[in-house]
Amino acid sequence: MLIEDFNVRFCETDALAHVSNTVLVDWFEMAREPIFRIFTPELDLQNWPLILAGYKVDFLDQMHYGHPVQVRTYISRIGGSSFDTYQELWQNGTKRATGTTTMVQYNYAEKKSVVINDEIREKLTEHAIPRGVNA
Repeated sequence: MLIEDFNVRFCETDALAHVSNTVLVDWFEMAREPIFRIFTPELDLQNWPLILAGYKVDFLDQMHYGHPVQVRTYISRIGGSSFDTYQELWQNGTKRATGTTTMVQYNYAEKKSVVINDEIREKLTEHAIPRGVNA
């Protein structure tokens, strides 16, 4: 599991001081940076090896300005060339949202997916969902 803590910025809220629903996708992406580094340690955009194939966000409860949030990131599936991240957003000890993202290892020059090698697969497996976490 990877953990990232964020402070909710005022600009990320609506008129009722709720966190805007559009912000969660950004927070989930920022929390996936350590996963990106498994594929490209320097985050080299000239040789970026991933594409986003899809994502889903489930909103479970309201979030508010003035209280920090925590994103917990797990690897929930590893396929031949793709993998899923499962993420939970917590605030004040309550799970407020979840997200699942499918990423594909991809060669942009050849315009095709690339098989995830054993070394990367092992590093991804280190962040697999433990028993007791429902994805």
